[in-house]
Amino acid sequence: MFKTKAEKITEIITSYFEGIYSGNVEQLGSSFHQDAFLYGDIKGSEYAKSLKDYLEGVRNRKSPQELQEENKMEIVSLEILGDISMAKVHVPMLGYNYYDFLSLAVVNGEWKIVNKIFTHVE
Repeated sequence: MFKTKAEKITEIITSYFEGIYSGNVEQLGSSFHQDAFLYGDIKGSEYAKSLKDYLEGVRNRKSPQELQEENKMEIVSLEILGDISMAKVHVPMLGYNYYDFLSLAVVNGEWKIVNKIFTHVE
């Protein structure tokens, strides 16, 4: 069956959500391009990490699933232009109310998250 760009992007974002929720760093990492960079603002503190450092942090914390949190992650909006996309996603977890902007692109024939910026909203 032929999948639309939106369906392929939704699959990558869903894998991203599942990886974060379960703490599965292999699944989470496979959603990203290897050179992705993550930048955010967490309650006024700057957060800037490479994908490798981000995944190490996820590996060393309890996952939302382990803490028996309900998975409420969702795609808020999705814009697609050619082989690039911008997704706004809501990622409430671990006592935070995160909103992410995920930049995605087709890399070697596959959609990947190439950058992530995020913030916590009270």
